[in-house]
Amino acid sequence: MTEVVAALIINDGRFMICKRPEHKARGGLYEFVGGKVEIGETNQEALIRECREELNVVVKVGAPFMDVVHEYPDLTVHLSVFYAEIAEGTPELIEHTDIRFISPSEIDKYVFCPADIEILAQIKKAL
Repeated sequence: MTEVVAALIINDGRFMICKRPEHKARGGLYEFVGGKVEIGETNQEALIRECREELNVVVKVGAPFMDVVHEYPDLTVHLSVFYAEIAEGTPELIEHTDIRFISPSEIDKYVFCPADIEILAQIKKAL
């Protein structure tokens, strides 16, 4: 099982989503910023690193939002989602092809990675 972390970054009732590049697995789908936890890292350290690598921002990691286990054909992920806020910087398109903040009512306008579906359902209830 692959340990993965993701950031739920909220701004004025809207949350950040990022579009995966076409050449990657699940390319063209939207997701939350984040990635794999490396050996020796805590989930929080991994999330800070991934946000720096993917968006060129420094995040402050908050409380856990939820955990999901999802089986893709090529891997099984344990996805830990944390509330996070941007402490420094403005998000840049380094890893993704689109970054935007959407409201819960706009979720159905986008196609997300399958592992995120349960998370999105909870966001609709929480925001």
